[in-house]
Amino acid sequence: MDTRLLEVAAGKAPADLVIKNGKVVNVYTAEILDGGVAVCGQTIAAVGDVDYCIGPDTKVVDAGGAYITPGFIDGHIHPESSDLSIRPFAEAVLKHGTTSIMTDLHEIGVVSGLEGIEAIIEENEATDLNLYFVVPSHVPFSPALETSGGAFNAEIIAEALKRPDAVGISECVGHYILAGFPDLMKSLDAVKAPGLSAQGHLPDMTGPNLNACLAAGASTDHEALDGPQIVERLRGGCHAMLRESSAARTLADQTKFLVESGVDTTYASIVTDDLHCCDLAETGHLDHHIRVALGAGLPFVKAIQMVTVNAARGFDLDRTIGGLAPGKRADINLVTGDTADTFSVRSVWSAGKQVVEDGQLLVHYPVADHKPCVLNTCTLLHPITADSFKMAAPEGAKRVKVKVMDTLPWIPITQPREVELDCSDGYVHCDVSQDVLYIAQVERYGKNGNVGKAFMGGFHLQSGAVASSVGHDNHNIIVMGTNFEDMALAVNHLVQIGGGQCYCEDGVVVKDIAYPVCGLLSDLSCDELAAEKNALNEELAKRGCIIRYTCMFLSFICLAALPTLAVTDHGFINVLTMQIEDPILGVVA
Repeated sequence: MDTRLLEVAAGKAPADLVIKNGKVVNVYTAEILDGGVAVCGQTIAAVGDVDYCIGPDTKVVDAGGAYITPGFIDGHIHPESSDLSIRPFAEAVLKHGTTSIMTDLHEIGVVSGLEGIEAIIEENEATDLNLYFVVPSHVPFSPALETSGGAFNAEIIAEALKRPDAVGISECVGHYILAGFPDLMKSLDAVKAPGLSAQGHLPDMTGPNLNACLAAGASTDHEALDGPQIVERLRGGCHAMLRESSAARTLADQTKFLVESGVDTTYASIVTDDLHCCDLAETGHLDHHIRVALGAGLPFVKAIQMVTVNAARGFDLDRTIGGLAPGKRADINLVTGDTADTFSVRSVWSAGKQVVEDGQLLVHYPVADHKPCVLNTCTLLHPITADSFKMAAPEGAKRVKVKVMDTLPWIPITQPREVELDCSDGYVHCDVSQDVLYIAQVERYGKNGNVGKAFMGGFHLQSGAVASSVGHDNHNIIVMGTNFEDMALAVNHLVQIGGGQCYCEDGVVVKDIAYPVCGLLSDLSCDELAAEKNALNEELAKRGCIIRYTCMFLSFICLAALPTLAVTDHGFINVLTMQIEDPILGVVA
């Protein structure tokens, strides 16, 4: 028992910090009350009239009538999607009022296993970002359809769940639950204990299929694509996470439907999932999402609840974080404005320590001394040449019909399209005029040398090739281009620099960005990396690419759990049947 905390709360000892003269947003009662917050060490001692907690050595902050809210909580985020190492990532989100995250660090696990994840969690301990570990539910994400560097099975998961920061398992794929994957079933049973959750990954689950997933133990879901699916999940007792990611901008429509439906939002929260560093630098984090929700008609207090106490409830953590009340962790934001046009985070305290003042970050964390398990992760078993990407045509064929996967422009969900392509010299040619490009994924862990090949549409790239060592959920090298030579150059260059992203044209590396940590992360600051990423995206836009975050979208094209088609190092995947298909459908007479 913290006896000093009790003394401060009872007025028998002075607080370390008092924030007064504000409008306290009480997320438990949905009220806004005049008053302040008193803090003892890392914990809130009192809320409301806190003048009695002030002593001669108490630091007093005058809120000047600003709103005082709990620190924001992101209940489902992959920090790796920002391409930032965990320390610059922590700086970036703290600046915007996010003090806690729930993350599986799944992408690190895909490359370097649990050892790699634990190394990154250790790196985060030098920051003021409160990190809860949601253990990956399965790696590889799609067994028998991809190659990964790390692996998780039921035994590894059970051991990881013993960690004091573990709060459940993540990304339980609906199709795998329905298929009864044995390891996943064991892991779902392991998290039925109080205080642990099973995050669902249920993008196309409705009706009986959704019921089966919830009955199996999936307790949250972040993959609902529209408002009706959000409401269906809430009615099924599932914590519904409204997502606004850089690859799936659905929050405004979901929020509008939720408001109009009138359903209770206690078990709904707002998450970012996958946030590009350019968005993080330009628009912010959950503070931006609050503005989006307010613009869609969500009342101010409900918006604050959905990034604080509601998010904590999804993990049974609301006794510790998510609200301003005695005994809670002292995560506190001062914010101005309560509309989409005026809302802004002014100052931030994490566990009682001020990290942001008047919009300026007060902390800076040194570059981590990365452990060997997260470095030098790109190895090719066989040399990659232009021939590696050629797709053989049926003997004697001059023209063939093929299945192309087109990405939607607003979310990287793929749809099939049939086109006719020319053949010569024994292989099939892409056709830029029909928006048909070559796409391939190259195994990069030195395990089998696989190269999976397919045809891609939706990007409209007119020349050259783009490659990335970020490719969900196996993180082999994904490469897309108009010619085989530039594709080979791009892949080999990424291996040479230890992973990253690059664009090549006419045999020249036009722009590259190195990701030395697991081939996924950079130690640059958010602003520095955003500038690099913008430069790469501008080069691609000059060549006709219509999707701003090309590499982020590409990273999902190799996700064999996301409808409808994908390419992995194993080949062209029909996600609905979980089968490898030949993209060449037949010869055109």
